[in-house]
Amino acid sequence: MKIAIIDYGLGNLRSVEKAFHHVGAVGAFVTDDPELVRTADKAVLPGDGSFDATMIRLQNAGVDSIAKEFVSSGRPFLGICVGMQALLTSSEEGDPAARGLQIVPGKVRRFSDQTLKVPQIGWNELSFSGDSPLFAELAEGSFVYFLHSYYCDPDDKHVVTARSNYGISYCAGLQKGNVFATQFHPEKSGEVGLQILKNFAKL
Repeated sequence: MKIAIIDYGLGNLRSVEKAFHHVGAVGAFVTDDPELVRTADKAVLPGDGSFDATMIRLQNAGVDSIAKEFVSSGRPFLGICVGMQALLTSSEEGDPAARGLQIVPGKVRRFSDQTLKVPQIGWNELSFSGDSPLFAELAEGSFVYFLHSYYCDPDDKHVVTARSNYGISYCAGLQKGNVFATQFHPEKSGEVGLQILKNFAKL
């Protein structure tokens, strides 16, 4: 099984690759080659940095069209951190004219509570909703690692599969058909994160 970890110049690429290898998904590989992404069984879009900078890099690398093509094929697709935010329509971060991949309608919003330290850095617990296979075998209240100042607010709340609380209850995981995403970093989330990557590899 081939899992393409899409390289567009941002994201914890090697950490994600090593984490997949650790759970036995030895077919996971980092690539910036569109043809290798197209022929993969699954794809992962990691991300770090700002929303608008991410979208510019995705567009310049031609990854935006590849990602949409891959999602349309029905194969499993995973967005991580800003890779999750990129799935939405737009963001309050950076250039207001910047548009995401628009795979999941909604907006990326900044934490507005002035009493919060932003970005949120560190471990926080998850509350699950629905029955997403991405979170199979995980206990309610499992802790995962976050590093973000913005969170996803999908128009359709039914796509939300996990929430966390940082001043507000916000979307920490989503699923829309074959598209899965986490605001947190599974590759930095210990055994819980490894189980999530293992679940994705088994889809």
